[in-house]
Amino acid sequence: MTDAATVSAGVMTLDEFIRRYDQEGPFEILDGEIVPKMPNVFGHSVVIKKVFVALLPYEQQGYGEVFPETTFVLLDIADWVKGSRIPDLLFVSAGRLEAYRATRQDWQQKPLILVPDLVVEVVSPNDSYTEIGKRIVRYFEDGVRMVWVVDPQLKQVIVHVPDSDQQTKLSGNDVLTGGDVLLNFTLKLSDLFSA
Repeated sequence: MTDAATVSAGVMTLDEFIRRYDQEGPFEILDGEIVPKMPNVFGHSVVIKKVFVALLPYEQQGYGEVFPETTFVLLDIADWVKGSRIPDLLFVSAGRLEAYRATRQDWQQKPLILVPDLVVEVVSPNDSYTEIGKRIVRYFEDGVRMVWVVDPQLKQVIVHVPDSDQQTKLSGNDVLTGGDVLLNFTLKLSDLFSA
């Protein structure tokens, strides 16, 4: 299989992934397909910032770290990238991130090769719920422990956890919590969706 064939099939070496990302800009590998990451509209970015700011004190207390629009990759044998994701926000617990940095001496020169504990997706006006549903399934297949889907238009957050058919839909005066992933984290939806 040639490099061109593997790249077109959405599978490539980590070095090729980094080179292509640098040359062409952000993209994801979803089910073997290379999908360019489109820029956000400003309202989308405002909501991302609010969730980021809410998670920042949790980071400052040493529980883990939150990153906006950060690529994480899934590797197969011999550093072949078989998938990549760019969630609006991701959170990784302190212990897992510390172990990752200790075992990957070159971690600063590569995309994150670690599945996050929490992923946050903010719904854009052009997003379909079918596509969002597929993203949630992929995240859980990757090993993500919790997904928050934040919908600014409906002013609601839907919390998803793996191995459960139940979703928690929050709106109005409800309070978003971090469950088992982010103990003691709370965010009032009225604060999140205020102007």
